[in-house]
Amino acid sequence: MIKVVAKQFIRSGKGEELKNIVADLVAETRKEEGCISYQLFQDVNDDNVFTFIEEWQSQDALRSHMKAKHFVEAMPKLAGIQEKETEINVYTLVI
Repeated sequence: MIKVVAKQFIRSGKGEELKNIVADLVAETRKEEGCISYQLFQDVNDDNVFTFIEEWQSQDALRSHMKAKHFVEAMPKLAGIQEKETEINVYTLVI
């Protein structure tokens, strides 16, 4: 299993725009083969920080996701409202 934690830093006042951008991304990603879970969280201490927490069956499933139309189309839109670059960490299950 692969877990991805992708932290988004959005410009102030752009939270609703982010939610609109990723609504289709989240819905379509959850239908992808190999997707175990795909969720978006908002930081309780900073309204401008959103984090995707994802679980994938394999690295191949994650690679396929990153080539999917809904992912490719959403990334430039997200980049347009970001304060700084996304922090992405990818993990494998240990215990």
